[in-house]
Amino acid sequence: MTTVSLLTLAGGDLVGFRISGHSGFAESGSDIVCASISSAAYLVANTITDVIKVAAEVDVDESTGAMLLRVFQKDAVACRDILQGFKLHMLGLEEQFPENIIVNNTEV
Repeated sequence: MTTVSLLTLAGGDLVGFRISGHSGFAESGSDIVCASISSAAYLVANTITDVIKVAAEVDVDESTGAMLLRVFQKDAVACRDILQGFKLHMLGLEEQFPENIIVNNTEV
């Protein structure tokens, strides 16, 4: 199962996400759930760092597929819409594939 932890501040601002685990929907390389999650995560990371030009902590572990993206508190407002869109997308995937993805909130 893939776990998507949405990183939030005490005041509720979304500042990033952490993704870990394989969804188990299909074999690696053929898994549409993992592909959907990865595609959305890279879209958000690239939009934040290369389009909006916000310095963010981005860490990808190619061997496990884990990914972390975190923006600094001062940049939370600039990244709010793209992170909210990511949250909605992940919640939609969780609704469609409840056996393969779990989304939770983690206060940081």
